[in-house]
Amino acid sequence: MPARTTPPIAGRYVLIDQVGSGGMGAVWRARDARTGELVAAKVLGVHDGTMLLRFVREQSVRIRHPHVVAPTGWAAEDHRVVFGMDLVRGGSVEDLLREHATLPPSYVARLLDQLLQALAAVHAAGVVHRDVKPGNLLLEPTGSGPPFLRLGDFGVAVPVEDVRLTRVPGAVGTDGYMAPEQAAGAAPEPRQDLYAAGVVTAQLLTGTSPRTGRAPVVPDGPLRPLVEALTSADADLRPPTAAAALERLRRIDVPLDPAWPVVPDRIGDLPRGSTPRWPDVVIAASLTVIALCVTACWLLLT
Repeated sequence: MPARTTPPIAGRYVLIDQVGSGGMGAVWRARDARTGELVAAKVLGVHDGTMLLRFVREQSVRIRHPHVVAPTGWAAEDHRVVFGMDLVRGGSVEDLLREHATLPPSYVARLLDQLLQALAAVHAAGVVHRDVKPGNLLLEPTGSGPPFLRLGDFGVAVPVEDVRLTRVPGAVGTDGYMAPEQAAGAAPEPRQDLYAAGVVTAQLLTGTSPRTGRAPVVPDGPLRPLVEALTSADADLRPPTAAAALERLRRIDVPLDPAWPVVPDRIGDLPRGSTPRWPDVVIAASLTVIALCVTACWLLLT
């Protein structure tokens, strides 16, 4: 089916086809008119002031790390706001878990290693993610090779020193993955993300979805002591930092499993007719330059 041609949003993002959805809006494959590159574009749905403030916060989280997917740009036009990020084509860990029920321990250890690298970078930037779960752990399409995880969706992330974006005091996150103190409404703190990382690890090993108010079931095996430490109800008994947890993980000998799950390209080829025509690219780029000039002039005059 031919792709429907749409004008760039604010002269920036040309939406091509929807590839996913999240709590704050739809995710599209899009083309950045400034660079000509394919990107993922998150488009907010109906939103109020709080959601818009979360959007502004998310697009400002630009942590450069191989295992983090953070916003690279944004645009707004009329009632729509959108921001762009790298297009990750392999789906999520949630997709993989849905297909395989459980994952091999050595594969899980690789995923946890990369997740802890991502969290170390996020926490070093002074940010708490607050929503670490399989659906927010994206995968590059690596086939049957080693996985390549990227932590995404910073919609409820918060700088540790920033205001809390809640209408009333209460928990922010996903039930089952929140640390006990987080579920009780405590202020954001990096070890809450470590708790969620431990819950996710237990889920990948057992195939059992977490339940609110219950400690995760951790199977016997070389990863068990670390997972139990990460998911301790007492935050002081968890590893102090993601870097410390990563160092501990890398000292664990996890035997290599004979076969790993396949991570395919879940997005596929571009829809027919979506390749941009050069006149369209030139016009879009020109509009972008004009918009930037107008903004610069306005800033100089105010």
